Amino acid sequence: MSVETKDADAEGGLKESIKDIVKVVIQALVLAFFVRVFLFQPFNIPSGSMIPTLLVGDYLFVSKYTYGYSRYSLPFGPNVFSGRVWAAEPKRGDVVVFKLPRDNETDYIKRVIGLPGDEIQMIRGVLHINGEPIKKEKIEDVTLEDSSGRMRTVARYRETLPNGVSYPVLDLIQEGIGDNTEIYKVPENHFFMMGDNRDNSTDSRFLSEVGYVPFENLVGRAEIIFFSIREDSNFWEVWRWPGSVRWTRMLQVVH
Repeated sequence: MSVETKDADAEGGLKESIKDIVKVVIQALVLAFFVRVFLFQPFNIPSGSMIPTLLVGDYLFVSKYTYGYSRYSLPFGPNVFSGRVWAAEPKRGDVVVFKLPRDNETDYIKRVIGLPGDEIQMIRGVLHINGEPIKKEKIEDVTLEDSSGRMRTVARYRETLPNGVSYPVLDLIQEGIGDNTEIYKVPENHFFMMGDNRDNSTDSRFLSEVGYVPFENLVGRAEIIFFSIREDSNFWEVWRWPGSVRWTRMLQVVH
């Protein structure tokens, strides 16, 4: 075989290898796009409004298919259609990511408390649904680190919704600003959301800030924590992982 033939064969093999690599990359990108749009999307928790259920520095997967799909299921929320397709309403107690109604862009994560037609009210820190107080029992206090690094003991309670969903909530302040409210009548096709950290959560109790959340604005349901790191560390600081990763929170299911 001549040198020219060998060079041609080598060049042809290189081109085929490049084509194969490009094909694999394109297939991987298409698969990743499909998974993100239709199945699961990763989110991280930037604030403490859902403590103790979710901590700052938690990374979780949100299922996109649970409630069907709206324009906000797509990247950048293009206005290509209205409403939801294959729609399924959230259940009371679900932890949900949604687009803030005020701008339809900012991602919020809260717990579904009120369904369409419900009347919601807080009276002396006790949640009332349709005129009935829900079960709220004192459980063991929790010690948390505040933004200045100081440790603080916080009262913790367990709420149980009418459908049996149970979860812990924090009470930072007695008679806080959101502990006594008017009666909120949840409109049709809307939901009432609240954070588990009741005195440190901007949620549906504050109508000018969040208010009632349209069904269309729901992005998906929080499913599982796949990574968690202390809020004073960054994900990319791998050398700090041994001491800053919250190993016990890995693969925890979100309730």
